[in-house]
Amino acid sequence: MDRNFLTAEELVAALRAGEVTSVELTDEAIARIERDDKAINAICVPDFDRARAAARRADQARARGEDGPLLGVPMTVKESYDVAGLPTTWGMPRYRDFVPAEDAVQVSRLRAAGAVVLGKTNVPLGLQDLQTFNEIYGTTNNPWDHERTPGGSSGGSAAALAAGFGALSIGSDLAGSLRTPAHFCGVYAHKPTLGLVANRGMVPPTTPALPVDLDLAVVGPMARTARDLTLLLDVMAGPDPLTLGVAHDLRLPPARHQRLGDFRVLVLDEHPLIPTGSAVRAGVNRVADALADGGARVERHSPLLPDLAEAGTLYTQLLFSGSVARFPIEAYEQLRTRAAGLSADDQSLDAARLRGMVLSHRDWIEADNRRELHRHGWRQLFAEFDAVVCPITPTPAFPHDHNPDLLERRIDIDGVECPFFDQLVWAGLATMPGLPATAVPAGRTPEGLPVGVQLIGPMFEDRTPLRLAELLEQRIGGFQAPR
Repeated sequence: MDRNFLTAEELVAALRAGEVTSVELTDEAIARIERDDKAINAICVPDFDRARAAARRADQARARGEDGPLLGVPMTVKESYDVAGLPTTWGMPRYRDFVPAEDAVQVSRLRAAGAVVLGKTNVPLGLQDLQTFNEIYGTTNNPWDHERTPGGSSGGSAAALAAGFGALSIGSDLAGSLRTPAHFCGVYAHKPTLGLVANRGMVPPTTPALPVDLDLAVVGPMARTARDLTLLLDVMAGPDPLTLGVAHDLRLPPARHQRLGDFRVLVLDEHPLIPTGSAVRAGVNRVADALADGGARVERHSPLLPDLAEAGTLYTQLLFSGSVARFPIEAYEQLRTRAAGLSADDQSLDAARLRGMVLSHRDWIEADNRRELHRHGWRQLFAEFDAVVCPITPTPAFPHDHNPDLLERRIDIDGVECPFFDQLVWAGLATMPGLPATAVPAGRTPEGLPVGVQLIGPMFEDRTPLRLAELLEQRIGGFQAPR
């Protein structure tokens, strides 16, 4: 039996029953990484000596009668999290020697839960790509097809899970960085409600690890099953002990339903700003059919759905307004000149990106006000529905594209070329209003590539899409190891 592909839940049960030790599991995981990761390049910063020491401590703790939700379970951490004694570079060569002195709050929570950290997983330059490559650590390949990307920016974590390098991982999501790699690699991920999971210590190199409220970005769990996502989210969730945690305790509401037949689901497979590829549409339809067969109420249209075109444009502006905040003033002034030359009639996403890069504070406040209207629209929609099923990106994993000018890249959608960043609108559907979204496998293409969909849920009701993911896994299956 290959224990490297057992779920975290199964590993915890085996450890509690005394059927295996953490040292054995850790050694098996390390052996698999050393055997297979040369071709995948998911683990960019191994930490095997300290992992073995942590595994020994976990076994000793269990022998003393101690327990923990992840006690003795081997897992990985995205490179962008601070881990004391290991480099945090975000793939940027000038920071290759930066080593933080303290763990990120989430790494501390993993250790407190008993997890064994095998090492850190690869990321794109500055976390700003749907792929995973950089000059320090090289390119991470999709375990299903090494000529294709595993996604980004949590691509190393998704590839590690698909390859059996640890039972769990943690990543982050601003533009689908949890969900896209999960979709491309056939695993599970959960983008939590904005603000649900403390992010301190998931910061660019040399930046003070302070508790800050991010505008769009979240940190969250990745796994090979829906139940493991919930297990890991329960470890991660909760306010920062330096801020809201001083006065607040977290109590997530239970899932709205336990039976599939009780769910009310809106299914979307078309977006006004970008076409949906046939493989992804087939995945959405496969999930829709499974929901209907299970007795769920499935609808394809609702007048309560916020305007998707406006949502995509608004998300694009908010996303890119943050992406250039630290640009040198000379570069910023060049962008202002280009934006001023846009025609007022140009409502393309390219134009929205450029306008977003130079939003004035006044314009940003107006955009934020429009976001609040969208949030209220989602509240009204979730009074009638429990979840929304839709694509994560329009295509399965695409071939590596290392063009350094990301704005010049194109994505091929069934023969139609679209600007590379236009594919972010599906991820932005949940990100812009701060909603939780669970990425789940939805089958494979005829060529064998994984296809996933996302289940968007009501704000702070993260257990609802997670429960729906678990029920879908029972009906259509979930993760399968690459052959």
